[in-house]
Amino acid sequence: MYSIKAHAKVNIFLKITGHKDGYHTLLSRFMRVEDLYDTITFEPCECETFTIDGCEDIPLESNTIYKAYKALNNYTGDLDILNFFYKHKVVVTKRIPSQAGLGGGSSDAAAFMRLVKEVCNLMISTKELAKLGSTIGADLPFFIYNYPSANVSGFGEIVEPFEEEPLSLELYTPDIRCDTTVVYKTFKEHLLDDITLSSFIGWGKLDSKTLLELIADPVRLNDLYNAALIAYPELKNVAKEGWFFSGSGSTFFHLV
Repeated sequence: MYSIKAHAKVNIFLKITGHKDGYHTLLSRFMRVEDLYDTITFEPCECETFTIDGCEDIPLESNTIYKAYKALNNYTGDLDILNFFYKHKVVVTKRIPSQAGLGGGSSDAAAFMRLVKEVCNLMISTKELAKLGSTIGADLPFFIYNYPSANVSGFGEIVEPFEEEPLSLELYTPDIRCDTTVVYKTFKEHLLDDITLSSFIGWGKLDSKTLLELIADPVRLNDLYNAALIAYPELKNVAKEGWFFSGSGSTFFHLV
């Protein structure tokens, strides 16, 4: 049996820098959440096809882990992967809430790819793995590099480690699911024309604690917060003073 942790992340800040080829570009500080993670396990099992337990509410073809499996297979052409998953199934123990701005699905897929690389002895570099991961989802490269903290830019494919200790954070996820696609679409329709690139120059050089204390405004720190409030007005009823908004939501966090 083989196992790996798939950690959640929060966005200390997230600024949209533009829109290109149908996708938004961004600059963001991603931080790993040390005490919140899913677990991906490869358990012995005679399987006729690729099998995932623990994600029954998601169709196999839509599952990020399955997409990662297909991408790895197509990229490497490695028969060892095929053979391995005839003899093992993937078991996902979910703790990260879905549609919460914490990157759970992306983290699961990235952890899966890292574990396959290890157990199947794949001749693929972390950089190649991250590039492959970016074809599945924008957050995957960060999770594949597995840095505690990093500045992420472009479409999510540029990941630069930021040297700092992960902060001690308390998370609060209301019973509201925010669809990332809906939030980004809302941003494009209502807020894209208002972006001011000069307003966050130098933020990437400041440590996360300083950013949260210096800026202190969840709307200024996260461009997607206003978009989420437009798309999901009920978020206004659960927002708390002094709490920040992660990604496209709906999770809030603050320093402990």
